[in-house]
Amino acid sequence: MKLTGSETIPASRAAVWKGLNSPNVLKQCIPGCESITQDSPTNMKAKVVVKIGPVKASFTGVVTLSELNPPESYRISGKGQGGLAGFASGGARVKLTELGPSETRLDYDVDAQIGGKMAMLGSRLVDSTAKSYATQFFTKFASVIEKEAPVARAEGPAAKKAPAQKTATKKPAVKKAAAKRAPPKTKSRKS
Repeated sequence: MKLTGSETIPASRAAVWKGLNSPNVLKQCIPGCESITQDSPTNMKAKVVVKIGPVKASFTGVVTLSELNPPESYRISGKGQGGLAGFASGGARVKLTELGPSETRLDYDVDAQIGGKMAMLGSRLVDSTAKSYATQFFTKFASVIEKEAPVARAEGPAAKKAPAQKTATKKPAVKKAAAKRAPPKTKSRKS
Protein backbone atom coordinates (compact mmCIF):
# COMPACT_ATOMS: atom_id res chain seq x y z
CA MET A 1 0.00 0.00 0.00
CA LYS A 2 1.27 3.46 -0.90
CA LEU A 3 -0.03 6.70 0.54
CA THR A 4 1.33 10.12 -0.41
CA GLY A 5 0.08 13.48 0.70
CA SER A 6 0.66 16.96 1.98
CA GLU A 7 -0.93 18.76 4.93
CA THR A 8 -0.67 22.35 6.11
CA ILE A 9 -0.30 22.66 9.88
CA PRO A 10 -1.01 26.06 11.51
CA ALA A 11 2.20 26.14 13.57
CA SER A 12 5.91 26.81 13.21
CA ARG A 13 8.15 24.12 11.76
CA ALA A 14 9.88 23.76 15.15
CA ALA A 15 6.51 23.15 16.87
CA VAL A 16 5.48 20.58 14.24
CA TRP A 17 8.84 18.79 14.53
CA LYS A 18 8.53 18.71 18.32
CA GLY A 19 4.98 17.30 18.06
CA LEU A 20 5.99 14.58 15.61
CA ASN A 21 8.62 13.43 18.10
CA SER A 22 6.47 13.65 21.25
CA PRO A 23 4.91 10.41 22.51
CA ASN A 24 2.28 12.43 24.38
CA VAL A 25 1.19 14.31 21.22
CA LEU A 26 1.29 11.18 19.06
CA LYS A 27 -0.82 9.19 21.55
CA GLN A 28 -3.52 11.87 21.34
CA CYS A 29 -3.45 11.91 17.52
CA ILE A 30 -3.01 8.32 16.32
CA PRO A 31 -6.46 6.74 15.92
CA GLY A 32 -6.83 3.78 18.30
CA CYS A 33 -3.53 4.41 20.09
CA GLU A 34 -3.67 2.91 23.58
CA SER A 35 -0.06 3.54 24.57
CA ILE A 36 3.20 4.84 23.21
CA THR A 37 6.53 4.95 25.02
CA GLN A 38 9.88 6.32 23.96
CA ASP A 39 12.82 4.00 24.55
CA SER A 40 15.37 6.41 23.05
CA PRO A 41 15.31 9.57 20.90
CA THR A 42 14.92 7.35 17.81
CA ASN A 43 12.85 4.37 19.09
CA MET A 44 9.26 4.12 20.33
CA LYS A 45 6.96 1.24 21.24
CA ALA A 46 3.24 1.50 20.63
CA LYS A 47 -0.01 -0.41 21.09
CA VAL A 48 -2.76 0.51 18.63
CA VAL A 49 -6.22 -0.96 18.04
CA VAL A 50 -7.07 -1.03 14.33
CA LYS A 51 -10.41 -1.82 12.72
CA ILE A 52 -10.59 -2.55 9.01
CA GLY A 53 -14.02 -3.72 7.88
CA PRO A 54 -15.08 -6.64 10.11
CA VAL A 55 -11.56 -7.23 11.47
CA LYS A 56 -10.48 -5.52 14.66
CA ALA A 57 -7.04 -6.17 16.12
CA SER A 58 -4.64 -4.85 18.70
CA PHE A 59 -1.19 -4.29 17.23
CA THR A 60 1.99 -3.94 19.25
CA GLY A 61 5.02 -2.65 17.46
CA VAL A 62 8.25 -0.75 17.34
CA VAL A 63 8.81 2.52 15.48
CA THR A 64 12.29 3.72 14.51
CA LEU A 65 13.33 7.16 13.29
CA SER A 66 16.31 7.43 10.96
CA GLU A 67 17.89 9.81 8.44
CA LEU A 68 17.21 12.60 10.94
CA ASN A 69 17.61 16.15 9.64
CA PRO A 70 15.96 18.28 12.37
CA PRO A 71 13.67 20.17 11.98
CA GLU A 72 13.31 19.42 8.27
CA SER A 73 12.94 15.69 7.63
CA TYR A 74 13.28 12.09 8.75
CA ARG A 75 12.40 8.54 7.83
CA ILE A 76 10.06 6.59 10.09
CA SER A 77 9.79 2.81 9.89
CA GLY A 78 7.95 0.26 11.96
CA LYS A 79 6.70 -3.28 12.41
CA GLY A 80 3.63 -4.41 14.28
CA GLN A 81 2.07 -7.76 15.18
CA GLY A 82 -1.70 -8.18 15.46
CA GLY A 83 -1.91 -11.87 16.35
CA LEU A 84 -4.30 -13.82 14.10
CA ALA A 85 -5.38 -10.60 12.38
CA GLY A 86 -1.97 -10.29 10.81
CA PHE A 87 1.01 -7.99 10.74
CA ALA A 88 1.93 -4.60 9.38
CA SER A 89 5.29 -3.15 8.41
CA GLY A 90 6.46 -0.20 6.45
CA GLY A 91 7.97 3.21 6.46
CA ALA A 92 7.47 6.81 5.52
CA ARG A 93 9.53 9.82 4.56
CA VAL A 94 8.39 13.01 6.25
CA LYS A 95 9.47 16.49 5.14
CA LEU A 96 8.57 19.80 6.80
CA THR A 97 8.63 23.05 4.84
CA GLU A 98 8.21 26.36 6.63
CA LEU A 99 5.57 28.43 4.83
CA GLY A 100 5.64 31.26 7.38
CA PRO A 101 6.32 31.86 11.08
CA SER A 102 3.18 29.94 12.06
CA GLU A 103 2.48 27.69 9.07
CA THR A 104 4.22 24.49 8.00
CA ARG A 105 3.62 22.09 5.11
CA LEU A 106 4.12 18.44 6.01
CA ASP A 107 4.77 16.14 3.04
CA TYR A 108 4.65 12.39 3.55
CA ASP A 109 5.29 9.34 1.40
CA VAL A 110 4.23 6.04 2.99
CA ASP A 111 4.93 2.52 1.80
CA ALA A 112 3.40 -0.24 3.95
CA GLN A 113 2.67 -3.95 3.77
CA ILE A 114 0.10 -5.98 5.65
CA GLY A 115 -0.41 -9.72 6.00
CA GLY A 116 -2.83 -12.20 7.57
CA LYS A 117 -6.62 -11.72 7.76
CA MET A 118 -6.32 -8.00 7.10
CA ALA A 119 -4.58 -8.62 3.79
CA MET A 120 -7.51 -10.82 2.72
CA LEU A 121 -9.93 -7.89 3.05
CA GLY A 122 -8.77 -6.42 -0.23
CA SER A 123 -6.70 -3.42 -1.14
CA ARG A 124 -9.67 -1.08 -1.70
CA LEU A 125 -10.93 -1.47 1.87
CA VAL A 126 -7.43 -1.30 3.34
CA ASP A 127 -6.51 1.78 1.29
CA SER A 128 -9.71 3.65 2.16
CA THR A 129 -9.27 2.85 5.86
CA ALA A 130 -5.63 4.01 5.74
CA LYS A 131 -6.69 7.31 4.12
CA SER A 132 -9.40 7.76 6.75
CA TYR A 133 -6.89 7.13 9.57
CA ALA A 134 -4.45 9.62 7.98
CA THR A 135 -7.19 12.27 7.79
CA GLN A 136 -8.13 11.65 11.44
CA PHE A 137 -4.47 11.84 12.49
CA PHE A 138 -3.73 15.13 10.72
CA THR A 139 -6.97 16.77 11.86
CA LYS A 140 -6.23 15.91 15.48
CA PHE A 141 -2.50 16.70 15.12
CA ALA A 142 -3.23 20.19 13.74
CA SER A 143 -5.65 20.81 16.63
CA VAL A 144 -3.19 19.66 19.31
CA ILE A 145 -0.23 21.54 17.81
CA GLU A 146 -2.27 24.71 17.31
CA LYS A 147 -3.12 24.72 21.03
CA GLU A 148 0.59 24.47 21.85
CA ALA A 149 1.69 26.86 19.06
CA PRO A 150 1.24 30.15 21.00
CA VAL A 151 4.14 29.04 23.20
CA ALA A 152 6.21 28.22 20.11
CA ARG A 153 5.20 31.50 18.43
CA ALA A 154 6.33 33.49 21.48
CA GLU A 155 9.82 32.05 21.00
CA GLY A 156 9.90 32.44 17.21
CA PRO A 157 10.31 35.31 14.74
CA ALA A 158 6.66 36.36 15.10
CA ALA A 159 7.33 37.41 18.70
CA LYS A 160 9.87 39.98 17.50
CA LYS A 161 7.21 41.56 15.27
CA ALA A 162 4.61 41.79 18.05
CA PRO A 163 6.29 44.68 19.95
CA ALA A 164 6.62 46.63 16.70
CA GLN A 165 2.88 46.25 16.15
CA LYS A 166 2.19 47.53 19.68
CA THR A 167 4.49 50.50 19.08
CA ALA A 168 2.71 51.23 15.80
CA THR A 169 -0.60 51.29 17.70
CA LYS A 170 0.76 53.86 20.17
CA LYS A 171 2.14 56.24 17.51
CA PRO A 172 -1.26 57.09 15.96
CA ALA A 173 -2.54 57.93 19.45
CA VAL A 174 0.27 60.48 19.83
CA LYS A 175 -0.55 61.94 16.38
CA LYS A 176 -4.22 62.28 17.36
CA ALA A 177 -3.22 64.20 20.47
CA ALA A 178 -1.02 66.48 18.38
CA ALA A 179 -3.87 66.96 15.89
CA LYS A 180 -6.17 68.12 18.70
CA ARG A 181 -3.70 70.85 19.60
CA ALA A 182 -3.19 71.91 15.97
CA PRO A 183 -6.65 73.49 15.31
CA PRO A 184 -6.23 76.33 17.84
CA LYS A 185 -2.94 77.30 16.14
CA THR A 186 -4.66 77.29 12.74
CA LYS A 187 -7.45 79.56 14.02
CA SER A 188 -4.95 82.05 15.41
CA ARG A 189 -3.16 82.18 12.03
CA LYS A 190 -6.39 82.98 10.19
CA SER A 191 -7.30 85.83 12.59
